[in-house]
Amino acid sequence: MKQRRRRSAALSAIIGLALTFPAAMADADETVSWTLDPAPGPVARATTDPLGLGVTDHPVEHLDVGVNSVTTTAPGPGAAVDVRGLRADGTWSEWIEIGESAPAVLPERTTSVQARVVTTAGGEPKPVTLTAWHDASAEAGDTAHGTTFRIFATREGLVGGTTANGHVITERDHFVALPSRRGLATRGGGDYTVKVCTIGNQRCEWAPVWDVGPWNTKDDHWNPGRESWRDLPHGVPQAQAAYQDGYNGGRDQFGRKVKNPAGIDLADGTFWDGLRLADNAWVNVTYQWTGHGPWGTVEAPWALNVRTGPSLSAPQVGFAAPAARVRIECVAVGQWQAGSQGHSNRWYRLAPGMYVSAAHIREALPAPMC
Repeated sequence: MKQRRRRSAALSAIIGLALTFPAAMADADETVSWTLDPAPGPVARATTDPLGLGVTDHPVEHLDVGVNSVTTTAPGPGAAVDVRGLRADGTWSEWIEIGESAPAVLPERTTSVQARVVTTAGGEPKPVTLTAWHDASAEAGDTAHGTTFRIFATREGLVGGTTANGHVITERDHFVALPSRRGLATRGGGDYTVKVCTIGNQRCEWAPVWDVGPWNTKDDHWNPGRESWRDLPHGVPQAQAAYQDGYNGGRDQFGRKVKNPAGIDLADGTFWDGLRLADNAWVNVTYQWTGHGPWGTVEAPWALNVRTGPSLSAPQVGFAAPAARVRIECVAVGQWQAGSQGHSNRWYRLAPGMYVSAAHIREALPAPMC
């Protein structure tokens, strides 16, 4: 149910719920509200993290007014509400948890907002009402801009387990886990994808973020204005600082002794086949959703070969996983190939010396010729 309300009515309702907002709210535009049932269906609860997260993604709300600030009524014990906004370039902002006494502030004004209800094991969510408006004085925290960091990677394994977004892990699966749900993709989606490469970039895989971990769950170390551990350098995972420097007494957010410096987990297919790693290792990680420029989505039932040139005979140097959203540098003309998007002789360069066939990429935005 969606309601359109003027500022005074919205403020009266919010005050009645004992929520507090900054004084800048006085300059807000018209507000809009809608109600969410906490769990419209069975919730797949993660078996891969200490909290046993259960994530329920709700449909996108297409609003009549542009907004950048969102609040919610209390979601219940062991529950939280995250929101994100659709950017002008067609990509989503990161998920932002709505605080108890302050709104979630999106990075830009938008008319498309999506919410999700997140519960921990034993959580008891209840229906919530979201209220959104545009606050011209509100500014979101700094976010990353296509930055690449050297991160220690571990193999996730856990075949048969359930990830934080409800995906059931298969053998030779292709996805990654990051230690913050701000970059957690929807189930089966690639809206948040990383490019992860061996040191030296000999092999790379573009893989969606389908789980939360390792070690922490609120450590978006790729953002300058990170959610937690803000005294740490940009790009340094808390687990790395704990392991190498004894930060936080050498323990993670749950008080566990950190036994390795991992800031990313790799599913088996990404670990063994994409990067061909034999053991846990340092890798280069680029957070694709923070970049700029044309993008497309892999539409294939298997991991798509990444080759050194626009030809099926060119050496294979990695994979683009199913559903991964990839940034495109330019378009080259090469060998014809058949795929989910028909026949094409166009190839997309994703990085220097790394190409994929356009026959398997949907929703690709216009890109320059190479």
